[in-house]
Amino acid sequence: MARQFLREDIIKESVIYQDIVQKEALKVIRRQLKRRFGDIDASLVEQVRNLSAEQLEELGENLLDFSEVADLVAWLE
Repeated sequence: MARQFLREDIIKESVIYQDIVQKEALKVIRRQLKRRFGDIDASLVEQVRNLSAEQLEELGENLLDFSEVADLVAWLE
């Protein structure tokens, strides 16, 4: 059991794993933004693209409270 946990821990800390998680989170957030607001400004998309996996997760939660693109802009600032 400890051996399995250690392997999972090591995997989750790997750069490759983190990159995959970030890319998948970005994909979901971009779809959510498009569905909620339609096409948004490319500069906003770029700012979202530069967020870490942890920041994308936080954005995903906060996005539920956004009613307009200005809410996204304010969150990114």
